[in-house]
Amino acid sequence: MHERVVDFDFELPEELIAQSPATVRDRSRLLVVDRSTRALTDAVFADIGQWLRSPDLLVVNDTRVFPARLVGRRVPSGGRVELFLVRELDDGTWEALARPAARLRVGTRVDVGDGDEVLHVDVVAELPDGRRAIRFVGEGDLWERLDRVGRTPLPPYIRRAEPDCGTGEDRRLDRERYQTVYARHRGAIAAPTAGLHFTPELLTELEGAAVGRAAVTLHVGYGTFQPVRADFVEDHRVESERYVIPDATAQAFAEARRRGGRTVAVGTTTTRALESAVGEDGLLRAGSGSTELFLRPGSNFRAVDALVTNFHLPKSSLLMLVAGFAGKELVMEAYRHAVREGYRFYSYGDAMLIL
Repeated sequence: MHERVVDFDFELPEELIAQSPATVRDRSRLLVVDRSTRALTDAVFADIGQWLRSPDLLVVNDTRVFPARLVGRRVPSGGRVELFLVRELDDGTWEALARPAARLRVGTRVDVGDGDEVLHVDVVAELPDGRRAIRFVGEGDLWERLDRVGRTPLPPYIRRAEPDCGTGEDRRLDRERYQTVYARHRGAIAAPTAGLHFTPELLTELEGAAVGRAAVTLHVGYGTFQPVRADFVEDHRVESERYVIPDATAQAFAEARRRGGRTVAVGTTTTRALESAVGEDGLLRAGSGSTELFLRPGSNFRAVDALVTNFHLPKSSLLMLVAGFAGKELVMEAYRHAVREGYRFYSYGDAMLIL
């Protein structure tokens, strides 16, 4: 049976799209969805421990977001342009989404920053879909330079006033809050947002309740959020993303399974990494790899027993993943409930726990 993309659409009032994070991370709301009873329970994220128990294993994505949005000026015209870094290429250049692409031809120089802190960028190749290959010019540690002049790569539905976008109080808030408290390995151009709700105190509380915790690394790339343009779900393809499963995580997974615990994936990226690395025998393989896995209704979930996730965009591959895990009818019912109850949606919004 073919699944139609249009069947994953839903009505969402614009005022429910969260423009800023909750005042305190774990005071966001939590909708608990029970797949066996189909019950929906309204709760607060800080109380998630009520539904977790020893020897469950909480698996998080410890990728770290870097300031991938570069707003600069063409040299010498001074025209405003924007480069959104997608990934580093094998030859040391970077692939970037360019806007306006027509003004960024090969040979164009772009300056990002002001005064003594300017990052020079050269366009070296034109790529499909408005993308460009760019090269950073100059000496010094690139990550440190990006930290100084780059901007937090917020999704387009989170609006910040221009031309001061990325500066002042908003910039400081986003630098802190569009990042999980356990972020370690730099390389993501978007946050694994299901993890934004955890505080150090909540993680300590769960540890005290003997709920295990392990990490994978999947650097969230453009493919995670790529629009689904096909008419039928199975015709969509996602771009490849790299992941790492540490030895300790594979061992913790095996031990939790041996003791009868559930694997609770925090986020769709964690889910994709785990399901990409688990074998048909149910064993999780340590190591690194790349995945183009598109989880959707009809997919077989071998690794993940429960899922923490935010509320996703209509007709998105992320919504389809959640529907594949919990069933489309139940997920769409949960989304309608969330809209009625005024839950906050998307990256800075509230969360679901699917059991």
